[in-house]
Amino acid sequence: MDIAAVENLETALTRHIESAVRAGVHWVQIREKDLPGRNLMDLTRAAIRACNNHAPKNWARILVNDRCDVAWAAGAAGVHVGERSLPVRTVAAGRRAFGTTEFLIGASCHSVKAAIRAAEDGADYLFFGPIFATPSKAAFGAPQGPAKLAEVCRAVSIPVIAIGGITPGNAQSCRQAGAAGIAAIRLFQQRGDLTEIVARLTRE
Repeated sequence: MDIAAVENLETALTRHIESAVRAGVHWVQIREKDLPGRNLMDLTRAAIRACNNHAPKNWARILVNDRCDVAWAAGAAGVHVGERSLPVRTVAAGRRAFGTTEFLIGASCHSVKAAIRAAEDGADYLFFGPIFATPSKAAFGAPQGPAKLAEVCRAVSIPVIAIGGITPGNAQSCRQAGAAGIAAIRLFQQRGDLTEIVARLTRE
């Protein structure tokens, strides 16, 4: 990816983050896995500035996927690790070494066993899914459904975020299952008024 393409990507993503934050989105995860570390740092810092400029203090948080080094150095709110990333226990040990508890550690889980392990190892919150069918999560198997989500929510004491095929029409079933919130990609990329999408998610 050349410099101009990276700059265009940063500008486009920052604008979209600004729109999402103004609409009421609380957390934004930076998931640009192909960006070099320096460019990912610049993007993360730009996203943090967007949050600071367009949301009340501590309203919106930026988290970085996988890259603990970038998340920490850029001043992000935390890092989100997958089941194939650094172990949660290792990241939690690093956090203790730096003497802070404010840096969030999130973990993606696809089973009750994995959710319990991540919580015990020091995760602050979990992504669990896919709850519904979605192309981006097809590699993780069939949809797990709200019933399995409820089982995970009962098994751990930390917040569980539902992910996978979430729409305004089915988000309520995730909340009824005990989810603390929902995460989505396509939902927030589609054309339309983000403010209305977020408002619909919170009122249905």
